[in-house]
Amino acid sequence: MADLGMQPASNAFLPSAAAVADEKRFPLRAKVCDVCRLVQVDYDVPPRELFGNYVYFSSYSDHWLDHAQRYCRMARERFGLGPESLVVELASNDGYLLKNFVDMGIPVLGIDPSDTVAAAAEKIGVPTMVEFFGAELADKLARSRQADLIIGNNVLAHVPLLNDFVSGISRLLKADGHVTIEFPHLLELIEHVEFDTIYHEHYSYISLFAIEQVFSRHGLRIYDVETLATHGGSLRIFATHSQRAGIADSAALIEVRARESAAGLGELDTYKRFAQRVEQCRVSLLAFLADVKHNGRTVAAYGAAAKGNTLLNFCEVTPADISMVADRNPNKQAKLLPGTHIPVVSPEALMQAKPDYVLILPWNLQSEIREQLRDIAQWGGRFVTPVPVTRVDP
Repeated sequence: MADLGMQPASNAFLPSAAAVADEKRFPLRAKVCDVCRLVQVDYDVPPRELFGNYVYFSSYSDHWLDHAQRYCRMARERFGLGPESLVVELASNDGYLLKNFVDMGIPVLGIDPSDTVAAAAEKIGVPTMVEFFGAELADKLARSRQADLIIGNNVLAHVPLLNDFVSGISRLLKADGHVTIEFPHLLELIEHVEFDTIYHEHYSYISLFAIEQVFSRHGLRIYDVETLATHGGSLRIFATHSQRAGIADSAALIEVRARESAAGLGELDTYKRFAQRVEQCRVSLLAFLADVKHNGRTVAAYGAAAKGNTLLNFCEVTPADISMVADRNPNKQAKLLPGTHIPVVSPEALMQAKPDYVLILPWNLQSEIREQLRDIAQWGGRFVTPVPVTRVDP
């Protein structure tokens, strides 16, 4: 489906130039199963290489915080959650979502493999276990209490052992409990050439067709789905135990199944064509950067996001092409991007540099970023987005 070359882990930021010599790179190739059409990377990087000193904190995106708050209000009403309930979030990050339930007086438990983000969650009153979730941990937890609601936002893709993970959900969930899972929709990835969402932390790229098969294997049934704008186009699936009666498939679920079928997600040729469109994206970005350099202008980037690192490494961009990348997260600032070694600075430093162009790497948050940096217009600065092809604002 896509061969993106040898790349470092997308969040393995370098503390200094001295660390470059020890930087590790791994093959980054996404392939599709010719039976179930699950798309997965074919080289598994050890989890501790990816998550041991994790620098992605959800709380630095206002858009994502608002998304979480709206979800929690919906879940409380839809599932009748209260002081006697238990909400468990898998890959709970810095507690950005669960803190909303805490404020509502609803008991919670976060589970995350990164000690850095778990420590941040504990500081705001969100109890968090530093563990990799799976069937063994689920059995241990279920001996004392099962969950009324299990949440997993953008975690399925990060799981190397998908069957073990989903089995754990089934074991930890109450007989009348619910599961909601959000994940970037493979259909959107293919249609909009979102290849920069492929990186080593993402073992799988998921369609409704594929995940229904996995859930069914472990006694869970998806009964509803919502389409979301997050991460370039996502699905939020709703599931419960298969033997539970009285919950019919929603019209939305039936409609997404039909969309996937019409888009050819069951056909191998669909995935072969995707690789050709990825190459077109690379050609367009490199042509833009070459033109900028030829005309003596400057480019900075905004958002030291994992998707940006995939893009920049695939295109073999260097600090000579892009002088800096700004990010609000202080845990990333004063470091170098993995692979390309472009320095990460504060947004204030970018504004002081006054680049001619600002390349928005987390294009899924571009509305928020354009508002934050609207003052670049004062010196004639222009925004650029790289996917599906490079576009420069008029």
